[in-house]
Amino acid sequence: MSASIAVPRTAPIAIAPKPPANRFPPSRQGSVHLLDSSYRSGFNSPDSGSVVSGSHSSNTPPCEACRSRRTDCVMSEDADDHCVACQYSGTECSLVDSPPGLRKRKLNGVDSVEEGRSKRSSPGRSDNRQQRRRQNQHHQQPSVSCNTTSSSLIEDMANFGGPTLLKRTLGLQADRYCQYIGPTTDFEPSLINLSSFDPQDESLLARGTLRRVSDNDTFLLLPDHNTPGYDHIFEDADEIENIVAPHGRRLIDLYFRVVHPGFPIIQRNVFLEKYERSHREFSPPLLAAVYILAINWWEHEEELSGLPKPNVRELERLVRTTLADAMYRPKLSTIQAGLLLSQRPEGDQWAPTAQLVAVGQELGLHLDCTNWKIPPWERGLRKRLAWALYLQDKWGALVHGRPSHIFASNWAVQPLNPNDFPDVEWDETDNEERLELERGRVLFRQMVELSQILAEILDTFYTLQATQQIANAGPQGTQLVLSLAKPIQLKLKEWYSALPAVIRMDSTFQTTPSSSSGSRFSPIGYLHLAYFATEITLHRRIIRSMSSPDDNSSPSPSQQQGGGIDPYIQHICRSAAKARLISAMDFVNRLTPSHLRAFWYFASKTNFALIGTFGSLLWGTSPGREEAEWYRRRLGEYRWTLSVSSKPGEGTSKGLTEFAMGMLDISTGLLKQLPEKPLLSRSGSEVGFGGLGGVEQVRRSSLFALGHTGQGGAGG
Repeated sequence: MSASIAVPRTAPIAIAPKPPANRFPPSRQGSVHLLDSSYRSGFNSPDSGSVVSGSHSSNTPPCEACRSRRTDCVMSEDADDHCVACQYSGTECSLVDSPPGLRKRKLNGVDSVEEGRSKRSSPGRSDNRQQRRRQNQHHQQPSVSCNTTSSSLIEDMANFGGPTLLKRTLGLQADRYCQYIGPTTDFEPSLINLSSFDPQDESLLARGTLRRVSDNDTFLLLPDHNTPGYDHIFEDADEIENIVAPHGRRLIDLYFRVVHPGFPIIQRNVFLEKYERSHREFSPPLLAAVYILAINWWEHEEELSGLPKPNVRELERLVRTTLADAMYRPKLSTIQAGLLLSQRPEGDQWAPTAQLVAVGQELGLHLDCTNWKIPPWERGLRKRLAWALYLQDKWGALVHGRPSHIFASNWAVQPLNPNDFPDVEWDETDNEERLELERGRVLFRQMVELSQILAEILDTFYTLQATQQIANAGPQGTQLVLSLAKPIQLKLKEWYSALPAVIRMDSTFQTTPSSSSGSRFSPIGYLHLAYFATEITLHRRIIRSMSSPDDNSSPSPSQQQGGGIDPYIQHICRSAAKARLISAMDFVNRLTPSHLRAFWYFASKTNFALIGTFGSLLWGTSPGREEAEWYRRRLGEYRWTLSVSSKPGEGTSKGLTEFAMGMLDISTGLLKQLPEKPLLSRSGSEVGFGGLGGVEQVRRSSLFALGHTGQGGAGG
């Protein structure tokens, strides 16, 4: 099984003793005391409001915005303009009309908006952007850029005591991005300790800044301003915000109400706090991805439903270009944006998953960050993102039929626990919101556990090596498959039996309208559907092993009688498969509008289709006409259920069920090419078809075949 285990790592050879903590390059001496005191003042907490005064501060009072944020107030190069913090956030500065004596000292190195733009623009984008800039100059917020001889505005702010939220992070700094230094790169891990690290565990080198997060793990920090597209980050963020204006905040609230509970990969309180300051504090692709997903529920927001939707095509164009730029300076927000875009009904593609996995490895998401010297909230966020990336890879491998990119031998991420989620991210007066967010955390953790079982199924039965091994077993292939399937089936049974009550389909939780936030949706459907898809993936392999001795071919009419398989074994296995199919179809039939309108994980579209595909396989391999006719009727009923289910949630469930109906039509169309099956008596048929009353007997025989003594799943 691909369960997460801590991979032991060899400690570097002690070529030289570790330098004392007070050794650091002279170039950083002027800012070390600021960073050190800032770290002690609460940078470990995303909610910290304490800010240490920097060396640029004066005795004059700050502007109103800086006073409310408790930050230093430093004037930009233009003494008549905003202070640096207000200019960065795009807010009006109260010092604009203040007497000259009250203005702060200037921050060197801030150039005009236009200077140096062409040096780092993305290929093919500069002309269009200059034209849009001229057209929209009258309503664009002021932007800033750095020159070639000084650090960026954001970097300077980080040095003198500006916004404190992300300073001590590793993967979310505003001015730098990180690259994990692996054991085989041109950096020799055994020599890294020879470098002079300052009290912040950083060491300035010619290639960048080393950041040591543990005795064995070191990153290279590089400046953002040398990467393509950096000069128009603010412009991109403005353009994205203008597309959804004036509904930006309402869409963000909609996202956190519908998507976030079932897919908690964003630090909600941090996100909202940043948005209150300025949309410019976000990575443009992340901001656009949140808006694009939220728009799927536009009709379900009372105050939005009667208004025209924002231009989604333009948002998608922007998110493609800005995400491509962000790949040059990857951060945790890059992973967040990529994962959110993959959740769109039409956004599921395999190639971007490979790119996201590569970016995640660049950021060190595959490592155990438990004891890293980074803020505790970032450790939790890293773990949630790592497992979300794991889910994307494993379910993408399933639905696309591709080899996985993540292997247990290079995966050291520890299991999620309650401490990996924010302590409080709900309105303390809204008990319903608190329960829903807590339920979402349980849901996400259970999805991770289920995905590890899925990964074991894919590794055991669907790799090229496993496929060849089963084919080489010849007539004993089915016995080999059954022996390998038994322990996995037991794990699935234990997983389902241990599901907490709050995320079971029969939970007493009811979604009721709330006067303050509208109807609540229940995202637990995607977890239960994923469970049935996992069961089907296992039993699909068993049925195929019986239907064809040659694993690389489809079952032919001459192979439909089992190809020499013991009839009793065939009966037991087909009974187990039938029980799973009945349970899966019954689950879909019991979905309510509160389930169908909720957030569904990206693989759900294919998981709905897999139920029909599995039924088609059982129909095609039926030994007799009676059994084949039974499956034909049940698939017809399933198609009707899918068509009905698409109506309540036009914006969300329609795409899910329409795809499944289309695939079902294709599968059943192919089955029409089969010759007519022989007519068998009831006693001679492989499975009894007296109706659902025989399901319990079917279940008992199937559990016996797989070594079970109790219920094997939801209804099956």
